[in-house]
Amino acid sequence: MSDVENSHLVRRVHVGETTFVLLGTAHVSPQSIADVRREIDRGDFDAIAVELCESRHNQLTNPNALEQLDLFEVIRSGKAGMVAASLALGAYQQRLADQFDIKPGAELEAAARAAKRLNKPLWLIDREIGITLKRVYRKAPWWQRFSLLSGLLGSLLSRQKVTGEDIERLKQGDMLESTFNEFARGSATLYESLISERDQFMAARLIEEHARASTPPQQVLVVVGAGHLEGLEAALERGVENPQAQRHTLEQVPTPSRWPKLIPWAVVGVVLMGFAIGFSRSPALGWSLVGDWVLINGSFCALGTLLARGHVLTIIGSFFAAPLTSLNPTIGAGFVAAGIETFARRPRVEDFRTLRQAVTQWRGWWHNRVARTLLVFFFATLGSGVGTYFAGFRILGQLV
Repeated sequence: MSDVENSHLVRRVHVGETTFVLLGTAHVSPQSIADVRREIDRGDFDAIAVELCESRHNQLTNPNALEQLDLFEVIRSGKAGMVAASLALGAYQQRLADQFDIKPGAELEAAARAAKRLNKPLWLIDREIGITLKRVYRKAPWWQRFSLLSGLLGSLLSRQKVTGEDIERLKQGDMLESTFNEFARGSATLYESLISERDQFMAARLIEEHARASTPPQQVLVVVGAGHLEGLEAALERGVENPQAQRHTLEQVPTPSRWPKLIPWAVVGVVLMGFAIGFSRSPALGWSLVGDWVLINGSFCALGTLLARGHVLTIIGSFFAAPLTSLNPTIGAGFVAAGIETFARRPRVEDFRTLRQAVTQWRGWWHNRVARTLLVFFFATLGSGVGTYFAGFRILGQLV
């Protein structure tokens, strides 16, 4: 019996005439690469499946993928949050990997390369990471979303060294779960979205690929994080009656609540009503309220842009944009600020090329032009939001 099987990281599940060999790995462990190579060498597999989605597979196999990123389109389409979260997750993995001189997900890349070398079908069975993060965020209670953001920020900024024993203990979990740390373990909602749902999704994908094969494969190697072994094994043993329907259900992003979208419009209504009341009492009071609105809102937004170390033109533009964009919730101050920053300091090819490495250190977010533009977007948005409420209370205070 091999060392791999002695470690209890191999499970065999029979579905019809096909045997799925589930191999549990740690995504930043040199031992996991050896486990993958050993299992491939000792088995005659008809296909190899890996815990990757299309985007993560592209990141592993196409090192120039970030150079093709359209930063302005990312911000315009509302994907800045997802890109920043993915960078933070990648930074956490890279921080671990740098200590042990191993590329994050190297064992998955090794499995993918082996499939190509052996001319075997490669099955990408994980759910898109963007969908997973959206489902985690949307399904979490509003108060728990702060924990999520704190978990990402903590994984990004922490400089604590990780021992070899800690790395091996990651074999008992999943990289996404370990990134969110105690938040996943202490929350059934987070655990379901991060782990349980993906177990079911990967089981459905395996059955889908199995059904598509012209000749049913005899053996399929399935390389996944060890935290998915039990759940994936149980899902396959239970059987998946309608894999397409199950996959489709697990790919749906919950519809966000409507009331948070109504708050900005309610604030706009209150502010405009305040202006109207002020001018009805006296032009001097009305203009005083307008002045307070512009000064407070613009100053907070400009301060946020300054904290992001935006260009001087971006800081000035943020000051004048915030009072206007806050009265039109369809256009955000962060979007305007990021657009000015992109124009004033256009990211270079080198910034895209070094982006992943730059964000492994918190200073890198301010030194890399791509990362800094994302910071400008978030800090300007935050500053404008804070300024809107402070200015709103200031206006109400002068009217009562």
